[in-house]
Amino acid sequence: MEFTIHLEIRRPDRDPKTFEIEPGVYTVGSDPECRIRLPHEEVDSRHAILTIQPDSVWIEDLGSSAGTFVSGNRVRNRVAVKPQEEIHIGPFGLAVRGISVPPPPAAAPAAPPPAPARPATAERAPDVGADPEQDTETRKRQAVKQEIHRELLARLDIKRLTAARIEREDLNKRAKDTITAIVHEVSSRLPSGIREDELIREIYNEAVRLGPLEDLLENEEVTEIMVNGPNSIYVERKGRIERTGMSFMDDSSVLAIIERIVSPIGRRIDESQPYVDARLPDGSRVNAIIHPLSLVGPCLTIRKFSKTPFSDEDMIRFGTLTRDMAEFARICVLLRKNIIVSGGTGSGKTTLLNVLSAYLPPTDRIITIEDAAELRLNQDHVVRLEARPPNIEGRGAITIRDLVRNALRMRPDRIVVGECRGQEALDMLQAMNTGHDGSLTTVHANSPRDVISRMETMVLMAGMDLPVRAIREQITSAVDIIIHESRMSDGSRKVVRITEIVGQEGDQITMQDIFEFTQTGLDASGHVLGRFAPTGAVPTFVEDLAAKGMTINRAMFDPRAASATDTRSAMPRAGLS
Repeated sequence: MEFTIHLEIRRPDRDPKTFEIEPGVYTVGSDPECRIRLPHEEVDSRHAILTIQPDSVWIEDLGSSAGTFVSGNRVRNRVAVKPQEEIHIGPFGLAVRGISVPPPPAAAPAAPPPAPARPATAERAPDVGADPEQDTETRKRQAVKQEIHRELLARLDIKRLTAARIEREDLNKRAKDTITAIVHEVSSRLPSGIREDELIREIYNEAVRLGPLEDLLENEEVTEIMVNGPNSIYVERKGRIERTGMSFMDDSSVLAIIERIVSPIGRRIDESQPYVDARLPDGSRVNAIIHPLSLVGPCLTIRKFSKTPFSDEDMIRFGTLTRDMAEFARICVLLRKNIIVSGGTGSGKTTLLNVLSAYLPPTDRIITIEDAAELRLNQDHVVRLEARPPNIEGRGAITIRDLVRNALRMRPDRIVVGECRGQEALDMLQAMNTGHDGSLTTVHANSPRDVISRMETMVLMAGMDLPVRAIREQITSAVDIIIHESRMSDGSRKVVRITEIVGQEGDQITMQDIFEFTQTGLDASGHVLGRFAPTGAVPTFVEDLAAKGMTINRAMFDPRAASATDTRSAMPRAGLS
């Protein structure tokens, strides 16, 4: 049968308010971060934890000064709340209505009926039968996992323990032991083909880790993971997108995993802030978006980073650039040239920026500035700064621009900005023009020439009413090299141009390409064919090398010498994150 759960909040001096809510764990208190906020001096910042299950309600007092009461009795630990009882916290009265006892879950239907009956539970039922590609065995597995997961919640309220800040190791051990015990108890009723050890691992991953994403994160071939709701998980493998046969139990499972990712780094996601950027401990980039913005359920996108950062040798082996191009980039970094890595989304800009940062001398003081910390530098003297989003009240945001300004007061030798995408471009240009040479950053753009237009637009976003000529003079003076990377049709990433900004003629910035990649076609398998070659242009700063005590083989800029030594056309197919 269908039913909904309502929470009624009453206060003597105001009309009662009723909210439709889902089963789950709700922190109750006066703090804005609490899911149920009761603003009053008698209510502690984190006063209690309200646990709502399909067939029961529990309240736990968190050692509050004024106490929590059920039917006049003070709550000492964790107690069950009967349907007719009311919870009193300070001047507030809370009543939960609509709890019902569901019938025992069926093992699994033999085949999806035309109009499947939903279990008597306030949880959103898993979309069993909604996906025609799911076979009967998959549905059986999902039904068994749901039954065990409900029993796990009844015996061990993981969300409550997490909210109470229990030690992670203790929580994991309790969960593993409880899951193992439940699976052993129902082993005689498990459908054929379901192994106990696999079932324990899957439920454990979904209860306290990242569910089916754990295996994908361990797979070195997978470079991107895309979750489009609980029953649709895609991955990028060797530059190609493919669908997996994996799925979550329901929307709540995906939401729980998103919360596990964003909470440790001080970020949040809820209906008031329904999307978030975050990162995994290894630096992998994460984006999540939920209802009401996503109509297919919670969506999660993870751009994986290699466990071992890529080096220039890896880039050469992947066919992203040649050895001459890598050597030229290294010399530009050592000469303290200001470099912008440009490219489209997913072209590998951050990976290449990480490779370039490896050329920075270990004696330099390096400050990195990012939205979500992804760069991994091996130098000792590195200060990592990360932007902060606004809190639940819309305050306290620290932007990239704020951090760039602050970095100038931190005596940096090098400033590395993960990405310039807005007003911070003006401060970055000013830093480059005021003695902070050798800075590195990335910009979204379709070509080196487009980088100039993007930089002009971003500077104007800072609110400075500057003439275009003045902005271009700033860019010409600040930026030395643009390295443009593209994602090819076969999924491989290649540095298609290395361009030098040489000056300005009138209102136009003059540029010259030093190296370029020319695509010549596709092979029978759809892999890109082409070759890297110098254009014949010699960088204007080559004469400065001797004064710096450095040398360079000028033959690398000669297209005739390059054509005799570099005849490769079919590049490796491995992709970069």
